[in-house]
Amino acid sequence: MSSGRQIRGRKFFERSAPEVARDLLGRVVRTEFEGEVTAGKILEVEAYREDDPASHCYGGPSERNRAMYLEGGHLYIYFIYGMHHCMNVVTGEEGYGEAVLIRAIEPIEGIDIMRRRRGPKVRERDLANGPAKLVVALGVGPEEYGLDLRSRESRVTLHEGEPVAEERVRVTPRIGISKGVEMLWRWVVG
Repeated sequence: MSSGRQIRGRKFFERSAPEVARDLLGRVVRTEFEGEVTAGKILEVEAYREDDPASHCYGGPSERNRAMYLEGGHLYIYFIYGMHHCMNVVTGEEGYGEAVLIRAIEPIEGIDIMRRRRGPKVRERDLANGPAKLVVALGVGPEEYGLDLRSRESRVTLHEGEPVAEERVRVTPRIGISKGVEMLWRWVVG
């Protein structure tokens, strides 16, 4: 499967998080670290905005969430449960905090590299089927915090991939939150 052309235009990322979230399904996230390339088709996402009580930006800017206030097209990486990192695509205009959490990908390139990073006993279908798992599989770490996905030289990029038909997309409440649960801001291919 081809990753397609890199998404570099500001207009794609400068829309609201819920709008970009749905549009990320079927796109490809690609990494290249020290010559090792991995990629996966995005299958599950969640949107978060500054006016959302479940968002890291709900209380305003902080040292932790400052990347969410960058212009759309940057990465927001955060540490959770004292042991895992998660990866978000920042959306919208600079100064308003919003981003899309990438929750699951289908590995399509560098599967052997992903398996090495995740462990030899991990089944292929479990390599990147969770937000912390996919970060490890792709080799992404806190060093990528604030990284510009639109740059040609970026270690992490987004690519066109293949659009996902509406009938294949489920819209549900987000997972693992206790506030803002009524917002149907989780999109899943399935």
